[in-house]
Amino acid sequence: MQEQNQKRGRFIVFEGIDGAGKTTQIELLTRRLAEEGRRVHHTAEPTESVSGGLLRDALSGVSKRTPCEMAALFVLDRIFHNTNPVNGIEKMLADGVDVICDRYYYSSLAYQGSETDAKWVQDMNLSCPEIRRPDLCIFLDLTPEQSMERIGRGRVTVEIYENVDRLTRVRDRFYSVFEALAPTDRIRVVNAARSVEEIHNEIMTLVSDLL
Repeated sequence: MQEQNQKRGRFIVFEGIDGAGKTTQIELLTRRLAEEGRRVHHTAEPTESVSGGLLRDALSGVSKRTPCEMAALFVLDRIFHNTNPVNGIEKMLADGVDVICDRYYYSSLAYQGSETDAKWVQDMNLSCPEIRRPDLCIFLDLTPEQSMERIGRGRVTVEIYENVDRLTRVRDRFYSVFEALAPTDRIRVVNAARSVEEIHNEIMTLVSDLL
């Protein structure tokens, strides 16, 4: 059994408020692991499924959804993400591929959990047998002010959650979520206000410990 587990891929999730640099760090980690001979699959939520499309429309403001609708849609999308027989998380891990995911249930607990019943959002995600727990969650931490400054430099449009008041609530909620999940989930907070290289080096240390 131990030998079988060693052959499975590792499931690594990146979280952070908007502008924290997840895309850059995921690309660097993916490239580094591939150079070391590991097979890597980069994925993200929302997915490219029908439910993922509905979520992207809502996040961009094209359509209106209540916080409860958003939370439920994310759970539906997350179940598909895990169970898709072609390139779902479970399929990739079973094939020995490392999965690196941009956002996961921590975002649901932080974003929708700050706008509707937090326990309901948590129970939907953590009690679902088809939503896998990650091997490692890396939270790239920025202040809301730093986040908005970066978003302002790099974006033409913003999403519905991208303002200082909401980002402050969400960041505080992330920390509450991490405290609650500390006994069961491996979560590491990384200061994202440093250089790209410094952040990447710290992430590699965390991932090397896992592998």
